[in-house]
Amino acid sequence: MTPNAVSTGSRRTEPSRRGFLATGAVAAVAVAGGAPLLTACGGDGDTGKKDGTTSGKDAAKILPAFVARGVVPADIPAENGSAAGYTRAIPNSGLKASVEKKGQGSALTVMAPFWGTPPAADNPYYRAMNEAIGVRATWQNQDGNVYDQKLGAVLASSTVPDLVVVPGWNLGGKIPSAVDAKFEDLGPYLSGDRVKAYPNLAAIPTDAWQRSIFGGKLRGLPMPASYVTNIAPFYRKDVFDAKGWQLPRSADEFLALAKEITSARAKVWACADMTWTAYNMFGVLNGGDKALGWNLVDGKLVNRVETPEYLEALAWTRKLYDAGVVHPDEKAQNQGDTSVRFTSGQCLVYNNDLAHWYGKTAEMAARNPEFAMAAMDIPGHAGGPPRLWATNPANIWSFVRKGAPRSVIEDALAIADFTAAPYGTKERMLTDYGVEGVHHTVKDGLPVKTDAGNQEVGSSWMFIASPAPYIAHPDLPEIAEAQVAWQRRMGAFTRKSSFYGLTVAEPGRWTGLMNDFEQLEKDIVRGRKKVSDMQQAVSEWKTGGGDQLRDWYKKLLDTTGSAASRP
Repeated sequence: MTPNAVSTGSRRTEPSRRGFLATGAVAAVAVAGGAPLLTACGGDGDTGKKDGTTSGKDAAKILPAFVARGVVPADIPAENGSAAGYTRAIPNSGLKASVEKKGQGSALTVMAPFWGTPPAADNPYYRAMNEAIGVRATWQNQDGNVYDQKLGAVLASSTVPDLVVVPGWNLGGKIPSAVDAKFEDLGPYLSGDRVKAYPNLAAIPTDAWQRSIFGGKLRGLPMPASYVTNIAPFYRKDVFDAKGWQLPRSADEFLALAKEITSARAKVWACADMTWTAYNMFGVLNGGDKALGWNLVDGKLVNRVETPEYLEALAWTRKLYDAGVVHPDEKAQNQGDTSVRFTSGQCLVYNNDLAHWYGKTAEMAARNPEFAMAAMDIPGHAGGPPRLWATNPANIWSFVRKGAPRSVIEDALAIADFTAAPYGTKERMLTDYGVEGVHHTVKDGLPVKTDAGNQEVGSSWMFIASPAPYIAHPDLPEIAEAQVAWQRRMGAFTRKSSFYGLTVAEPGRWTGLMNDFEQLEKDIVRGRKKVSDMQQAVSEWKTGGGDQLRDWYKKLLDTTGSAASRP
């Protein structure tokens, strides 16, 4: 990334997941990684039903061929599921073309989530993109905060836009079945060697494509993401260095250090709410996707909320609040901006998307030259390495309307091939920065957005499809290096649970079973409820359908097999 850049990529659904996604959607760093996947979508209440499942053998017949592109070799190669890293800028004069064939000029409508004020429909950036791609795309941007409501209404209607973006966190209720019913099978255009007609799509990692099989068909155009957790515990490195504080190597050391750091009289507290980090520190199964929360242990499927690690993480986070080391505004929830408290020095540790490392460092460069932040490695709760759990390798897709004319489908793929262009290409530069002299200028060899660029050059185009993810900060190369290094280290301790990479649509009668757990987690760590209240909630969940759901997942796993153990 470079100054004023807009990047997109991996999304993480954790506590306060919708609020986090809304604020992080335009700032999240694109990251890559994964392993062979399957897809599973069960019918409503039909235990063990194979409708919508795709075995590994069947998936091999559907998947596009993988053809890597070395347009600009990465300065820091991907490793352990990390992103690739770029620390140098490519001047406009040195950018390479990665798309040879333009679209056929079809008129297409595109619906996507948008956070903030959408630009005018016929703005210069949209016109430049349409001209470069060879299409006439008209955007129907929708408020990202309530996108699920609009998406459900559109998919229930008889009029569906030609291209529709669907985030993974919106795959609830009837939307998964609507995906199968309303969107085109792209296999005839992309499976096997057919994808070579779209070289940038051919360079998308296979695991992201496998995650894009819905209802046994290749329907989604993916935005690849890393399977390494993107929730990093950040600390004020400048303050830590000045005070001589050592980074904690266990949960007990974290609490002891937090007590030493905190001085309510000086209005300095050790940390913000650390629930996300606690889950990672204690090895709790991933909560970003319902299916990821299940894992086969000694022949029995266990859900994350049934594990002792889950209760231990909640109890430890509660200790931080009880000790008074958490900033008091965190207890009230949604009281101001945690990152502002961090940059102002009111709290010295907080956890958030890895993208904050660059964003906050760039933001503070002019305001406080002494400011420095870093991400501490996640320790195991008892010391030693952590046990981390993988996230999914793609969690945002675009889909083509079923029944669209061949020319429209091919032009939709032309858009995707353009927006999936890798770093160092003309297509990537136009997508990210718009037109030079209009949307960005070049200063010291780096593109810097103008006011028009900040208003018009949004992330929606990249939701159509993205390249194998990368991190690029030529203006702050040390941050790019640090981010990739952190991902590499954390990736070495990351495991894949039984349903890693499987797109699973739960039977409708069980989809709301865990709706109240997120609020209960917040109440427990803040002292409004007891840990025993969670134990009671888990007991009620089991008798209220959780055990039946377990049986359903087990039959699904027996039928499809796990993708987690495959190379």
